[in-house]
Amino acid sequence: MSNANARVRRDDAQQRYVLEVNGEELGSADFKDEGNQRVFTHTAVDPSLKGQGLGSKLVQEALEDTRGRNRRIVPVCEFVAKYLERHTEYESSVDWPQQ
Repeated sequence: MSNANARVRRDDAQQRYVLEVNGEELGSADFKDEGNQRVFTHTAVDPSLKGQGLGSKLVQEALEDTRGRNRRIVPVCEFVAKYLERHTEYESSVDWPQQ
């Protein structure tokens, strides 16, 4: 499966970004907005997509949209946190949660 068959859309009503592959919802990154922060709480991608980079595509597009809306990124979700550790270009937009 290629990234060309996948798209990410924001669903404000459900507070999540949705990964669609060939029109089918196969992943999501859940968030909640708190002031100027977008807190990413959970990310899930269908196991059939493992190793195809589509989870990273979902998170990247969610982060780009968040940053484009001048919101701060708060990675409560482990998948988002690990992505941010590998992609330091987002560092200036991240508020790491207190331990």
